[in-house]
Amino acid sequence: MLPHRNSKLTRAGLIIFFIIIILYGLYEAQGLLFGPKIYVSTETTTVRDPYVKIEGRAERIVALKMNGKEIPVTENGEFSEPFLLASGENRIVLEARDTYGRAASRSVSIMYIPKSAGGSTTTPGGALD
Repeated sequence: MLPHRNSKLTRAGLIIFFIIIILYGLYEAQGLLFGPKIYVSTETTTVRDPYVKIEGRAERIVALKMNGKEIPVTENGEFSEPFLLASGENRIVLEARDTYGRAASRSVSIMYIPKSAGGSTTTPGGALD
């Protein structure tokens, strides 16, 4: 039988062991602690094409909705959803829910300025030349 020693090496080993256990517990509990997150490439933009794709990534979610409609998400949390813009400012709201019922939302504003058929241009105030 080995004698019990109260050494600094044993104490340091136990401290490191418990720090690792605590860090691992925090890593596993991040869904409970931090809730859902949504990352979108842009929040405000101006386009001349009425068709855009809203792309991004969501973490720790169960469901993701875009303007109230559920959209598919890959296993990695990535999403890409087409959207047809109306003339003028379009606001797209992404809403995510996690397994604990918490929600997160992110809004994207896209200004659609249609190409003029007669060759006239649009000024920042919206008046045609």
